[in-house]
Amino acid sequence: MPLEMIDEKLKARFGKVKLLLLDVDGVLTDGRIIYDSSGRDSKFFDVHDGLGVFVLHKFGINTIIITAKNSKTLRPRSKDMRVAEVFADIFPKTAVLDKIIKKYHVLEDEICFVGDDLVDLALMRKIGLPVATANAANEIKEAAAYVTACMGGRGAVREVAELILKSQGKWNDVLKFYEA
Repeated sequence: MPLEMIDEKLKARFGKVKLLLLDVDGVLTDGRIIYDSSGRDSKFFDVHDGLGVFVLHKFGINTIIITAKNSKTLRPRSKDMRVAEVFADIFPKTAVLDKIIKKYHVLEDEICFVGDDLVDLALMRKIGLPVATANAANEIKEAAAYVTACMGGRGAVREVAELILKSQGKWNDVLKFYEA
């Protein structure tokens, strides 16, 4: 969604974001998990979402992954995107919030979290900018300050990254970086 289409209060909330927290399944992926005959899992990650996370890092905004599951596919993808930290096998997800706030020197109001399902609900209610993907559970959408136009694993994270960067006046610098 273009920045011009969101109200000034919401723009201000995106403008305050210093840290992005992300769920994985249904947010960075489309929610499908494929198991092979040996029990190894595969996930589909969107390259546009990955670039969004990478650009946030490049322009001073860290991203942290908090997931209730663990997957061997997560570590290499997180490294590619320049994710600052991964918390896997975490439930409830709020269990790591105080640690994150202290380590990254942020306030709850300066944190954006993108979630899609019930395991994300408690964390969404504790941070300043809760975001739901277009394909999120109804309860998550109701708890969200913003619902993405894009589906999880299909550009939702990129949409959020762009809204953060545009609200903070950094988008033209991003474009200049890629025009060089």
